[in-house]
Amino acid sequence: MEWNERTAEELAAAMRAGDVSSVELTDAAIARIERDDKAINAICVPDFDRARAAARDADQARARGEDRPLLGIPVTVKESYNIAGLPTSWGIPQYRDFVPAEDAVQVARLKAAGAVVLGKTNVPLGLHDVQSYNEIYGTTNNPWDHGRTPGGSSGGSAAALAAGFGALSIGSDIAGSLRTPAHFCGVYAHKPTLGLAAARGMVPPDAPALPAEHDLAVVGPMARSARDLTLLLDVMAGPDPLTYGLAHQVALPPARHERLGDFRVLVLDEHPLVATGSAVRAGVNRVADALVDAGARVERQSPLLPDLTEAALLYAQLLFSSVATRFPAELLEELRVRAAALDADDRSLDAARLRGMVASHRDWIQVNHRRELHRHGWRGFFAEFDAVVCPVTPTPAFPHDHHPDPGERRIDVDGVAHPYLDQLVWAGVATMPGLPATAVPAGRSAEGLPVGVQLIGPMFEDRTPLRLAELLEQRIGGYQAPR
Repeated sequence: MEWNERTAEELAAAMRAGDVSSVELTDAAIARIERDDKAINAICVPDFDRARAAARDADQARARGEDRPLLGIPVTVKESYNIAGLPTSWGIPQYRDFVPAEDAVQVARLKAAGAVVLGKTNVPLGLHDVQSYNEIYGTTNNPWDHGRTPGGSSGGSAAALAAGFGALSIGSDIAGSLRTPAHFCGVYAHKPTLGLAAARGMVPPDAPALPAEHDLAVVGPMARSARDLTLLLDVMAGPDPLTYGLAHQVALPPARHERLGDFRVLVLDEHPLVATGSAVRAGVNRVADALVDAGARVERQSPLLPDLTEAALLYAQLLFSSVATRFPAELLEELRVRAAALDADDRSLDAARLRGMVASHRDWIQVNHRRELHRHGWRGFFAEFDAVVCPVTPTPAFPHDHHPDPGERRIDVDGVAHPYLDQLVWAGVATMPGLPATAVPAGRSAEGLPVGVQLIGPMFEDRTPLRLAELLEQRIGGYQAPR
């Protein structure tokens, strides 16, 4: 296996042993990008000169006896993170020339840990899509099939990892933006517990980079192995020092179990509001079979599971309430008129999204109260179970679809068309209550496309789904280079 396809853990061990230098790894990553990225278009803002300088510094530090967690490891960063001296646009044309003066807190943590930043990865316009394309940087293609999307909004990061452009990346997730690209590209990602990792500097370019407590959104790690996710999460975890001070540390509890056979798992492959495609169902069942074979307790249903239909409707309202905060006043007024015309008994996802976009603060408080009841339900659930295994989206990566109105797009689930935005319901299972979720490879479809699943764990017990991911990787395999 080439250096470009090794895990960060393997690269660190090779550098410690003197088998390779950071300069050599960085040069190899840059050569791979220059060779292959014209067809993939994952790296939208290269930073190769500074990367080579950082690699030289890392080799000198190691020669002095230093050994930081990511020392000399080539990594990429989602375009939406501020990096001093590089443009941060979020794919929004009017901000193509915005260059922040300060690194985002997570970029600073990467650098402090010794990482070598190769550049930034592509995103959709405003981060608002399950694909990654924009007017500034164009379209990112899936390394497994260039006619398909790598997902979004961290699609450039997932494509970069799959293609061997750096060993690690950092992204963000409010609607599956870490998990969906990992699923589509055959790599790993972890959506941390809400609030676990500080997000300052992962902010739209017209907003100040201030500490903030986000309602749904998180920042998190992406990698080519489960153990690498843990390595990177340990660098990222912790609150913003501007709010809590440098001395404040996060001590996550250990994983509940160390053996696969000790886990208690609920397996879901059906959602009441959207069909599950056969390829994804097969991936879920592949994981379920591995758990059963290892002696784990595996259930297919439980009365303790919070209601998935209500959860999806609450999630749609909370998510689109957040999305609409940046809408112009005239659009909001048009949406209010449409919302007022809804039937009071309309409990569809479309209606929930529309109500969310025009929600008053009073409306939001009421929805948030229902969310707290769901969180309490999850506490009861996780007293009896350790994790949920379920889809990330209903299908593998789908063909590029750039119709300007997402409401007019459709996804094909085994030959049946479904509304494009309905695929978000599986992401919301973990996002709405703020639970941690790890996306892991689970084989390939009949067409040869990667298929992943997510492992959802208890709040602030991120190490439990991460350990489960590691044990499953040993059992069923993990990342494979596209071919």
